[in-house]
Amino acid sequence: MQAAAHSASGRTGAVPAEIARFDALAAEWWDPNGPMRPLHRMNPLRIGWIDERIQARYGQGGVRLLDVGSGGGLVAEALAERGHNVLGIDAAGEALAVARDHAEGKGLALEYRETVAEDLLAEPERFAVITSLEVIEHVADPAAFVATLARLLQPGGLLFLSTLNRTPRAYLSAKVGAEYLLRWLPVGTHDYRKFVTPAELGGYARAAGLRMADVSGMVPDLLRGGWKAGRDLSVNYIAMAQR
Repeated sequence: MQAAAHSASGRTGAVPAEIARFDALAAEWWDPNGPMRPLHRMNPLRIGWIDERIQARYGQGGVRLLDVGSGGGLVAEALAERGHNVLGIDAAGEALAVARDHAEGKGLALEYRETVAEDLLAEPERFAVITSLEVIEHVADPAAFVATLARLLQPGGLLFLSTLNRTPRAYLSAKVGAEYLLRWLPVGTHDYRKFVTPAELGGYARAAGLRMADVSGMVPDLLRGGWKAGRDLSVNYIAMAQR
């Protein structure tokens, strides 16, 4: 099954109803058996996939990284634990408060800020790596959202996005299965019409001046538990674009 989203962040993308939805889940964000259960199980795959490609591009040292749509901090904290210097942003203040509390005292190079991606364009800093996982299917204008993220990248920088493909199989898994049958996610978490095909994501990236460099499906590992990477892009997938 697919993951619940991090909350949408970015004025080209921030949807008040989505922000409120994920703020309401703030207290349960770090419960591995709660509404974010799919994300907890998917996270080792996502973080490993991303970190492997960061190291291939930049070497073993940590990089300055922006996580957009951090929510309760599952991705931002895990990447900081890998040695990266992470700024996590989100428009959902209650979720970010949970993220700060969970990271407190761990000595990580990790900062959270309640803001949107567009507001960072007025600042001089640009980032070696940007991540935005399970976010784009919740934003108002995905093309503009990707364009904003591209403008925040350094030359040669890497953008990582993960989302749900708009296929009948994803509809059955993400909507019918996870929300209505298994009750893993609150009903209404996903809107099938806003799922993003790999071709559409590639088009958004090219229009923003990025080159799609890698893509992988993410599927449940029924033998070992958790999730694994594979060729099947029909439900969940993760992609890397380069500036």
